[in-house]
Amino acid sequence: MEFAEINGAGLRYEVSGKGERTLVLVHEMGGSLESWDDIAPRFAESRRVLRYDSRGAGMSQKVRGELGIDTMADDIAALLDHIGIAGKVALAGIAVGGAIALHFAARYPERTSAVAVGSPATGIAPDRRAAVLERVAKIEAAGMAFAVEESMRNGYRTELRGDIERFERYRARWLGNDPASYATVYRMLAATDMQDELTRLRCAVLLIGGSLDHTRPPQFAKAVASTIPNAGYDEVRTGHYMAVQTPDLIFDCIDAFLSAVDA
Repeated sequence: MEFAEINGAGLRYEVSGKGERTLVLVHEMGGSLESWDDIAPRFAESRRVLRYDSRGAGMSQKVRGELGIDTMADDIAALLDHIGIAGKVALAGIAVGGAIALHFAARYPERTSAVAVGSPATGIAPDRRAAVLERVAKIEAAGMAFAVEESMRNGYRTELRGDIERFERYRARWLGNDPASYATVYRMLAATDMQDELTRLRCAVLLIGGSLDHTRPPQFAKAVASTIPNAGYDEVRTGHYMAVQTPDLIFDCIDAFLSAVDA
């Protein structure tokens, strides 16, 4: 693992693999680069893989105050520059990480070859924002334990807990989040509206919906796919934290998509 100061914030990252093509992996809100532990090594057999703790998460610098999704996309661009990765890259992201990946594609089209995202959190419906912001304030005040049961119940269904050690490890790591940073990122999501920019995307895009995702059910991913010109859509048996829960399934989906794009 490496650390670098990027756009005024300290970020932790890892580069693995080799090859002409680069894949950037963007984790979910509440996750970290470890969310890709069972997927990144497989991609690294044929690609250069960059994964990182996004601003406010994992071992990267924590955040307070205002945060916009532009900053999150700019962090990827600056991190690529820091490492010396030029040209177009593919991105894969989960939940808020999916929104960041899509926003990067909209903000840096000249640097994006393809995007694959699972249950992308591209915004919150206006009629739900007040309730969401109220919950965020409670998390910030009471800590991550306030939200863990509901988050795991909706995002990590019991049907996906066959590997109980994997589930318990993820739950414990999720509890280790800084609640103020988590709240800041959540407020960023509540203020995000990507509808217009999604219609302008021209790179190859794959949306993955999880049939067991009760945090952001598959119809949300399908709706995002319908907004993006020529986007593909797959629905698979997984949940909200799909890179952790069903790594083989998610690897297969993304790998098949990227192989078709590369062909």
